[in-house]
Amino acid sequence: MDKRIVILGSGTAGTLTANRLRRLYGESECRITVVDQNDDHVYQPGLLFVPFGLAQPHTLVRSRPRQLHDGIAYQRAEIDRVDLDAQKAHLGGGSSLDYDVLVVATGATLLPEETEGLTGPDWEEKVFTFYDLPGAVGLHHALEHFDGGRVVVNVADLPIKCPVAPLEFAFLADWYFQRTGIRDRVELTYVTPLDGAFTKPVASKALSGLLEEKGIELVTEFTLGEVDGPGGRLISYDEREVPYDLAVVVPLHGGAEYVGRSPGLGDELGFVRVDQHTLQHPDHPGVFAIGDAAGLPASKAGSVAHFEGEVLAHNIGRFLAGQPLDASYDGHTNCFIETGFHKALLIDFNYDTEPLPGHFPAAVGLPLLKESHANHLGKLAFEWLYWHSLLPGRELPGIGSAMPEGGKNHVHA
Repeated sequence: MDKRIVILGSGTAGTLTANRLRRLYGESECRITVVDQNDDHVYQPGLLFVPFGLAQPHTLVRSRPRQLHDGIAYQRAEIDRVDLDAQKAHLGGGSSLDYDVLVVATGATLLPEETEGLTGPDWEEKVFTFYDLPGAVGLHHALEHFDGGRVVVNVADLPIKCPVAPLEFAFLADWYFQRTGIRDRVELTYVTPLDGAFTKPVASKALSGLLEEKGIELVTEFTLGEVDGPGGRLISYDEREVPYDLAVVVPLHGGAEYVGRSPGLGDELGFVRVDQHTLQHPDHPGVFAIGDAAGLPASKAGSVAHFEGEVLAHNIGRFLAGQPLDASYDGHTNCFIETGFHKALLIDFNYDTEPLPGHFPAAVGLPLLKESHANHLGKLAFEWLYWHSLLPGRELPGIGSAMPEGGKNHVHA
């Protein structure tokens, strides 16, 4: 067969897809080439811990090509554009790659410059993000020298990577300031464009209650329009204001730049249009997308890429064999939410079922929507699983791509 599979992006989604495909199909069946613009693979869930001194930056970065199985070609290059009709990916420097199957896995890009004033004089002085490594490190130094005042955690707008991470930051900040002995001198505020702490009613009620318990003010339906650095204010599009002494902002997200230069590939935000169950492009059947790059109504989280990967790898095989695709990806998402004090919540949901209380993955298991030390240990254990199971494309024992129904208690908010 010797089909050409080109994977754009070597983050979580691209790496696990390449490795799954290599495990399923031999080198005589397909040639797999992975392209990325740099060689540094960052363990993004660890960025949350860096500002609080709970993770060291150097431990979060490993070589991209070293995460790929033998027999996978790795090419370091900028991506210029994709010509969907010619089935060709154009790279920087004038080179190109022809493909029979294209997998777009270039993730989401931070766009702080799209918000007026965000990258102004306060940027990386009093306004930070922890969504990239330099920002997380800068925020760590800022927190070390912070002795009191108004700390605001703000989500500029949706969609964003790991939607629970800003909440986790607020919870860990409460714990951090208690550990440093200045919590009574800190006003903590969580500011979100949503109408509650989370998108779904039952989880939103539980998480809003947790914010209230910890003395963290919740400001809702606030879409960031401007940052007034000299005045120390976040200003919404409807002209409401939230003052800050230290602001932790999750900026606007978009798809990779080249998507916008590739007619027919993406939507207005630069995310790739795909069927939400098969992950196949609606107009170009040889094109698929996975992870944060995909324009799906699912969370942009590492667990999503893992669950998508199982379906995607088999669907690529079906496509190449001329068989009908498997429309089985159900939007399954699974997230630990750190709440401080060595505790965490766990949520598990999909397109049709919101996060509910109960246990995961069955009636006996980790508690859902409830703080526990076991969930915190699960969050810490995920880093080992990430490098040794998820990225290599292995299955997690007892956890498949479909959301488990057992163990969930159906309740009303």
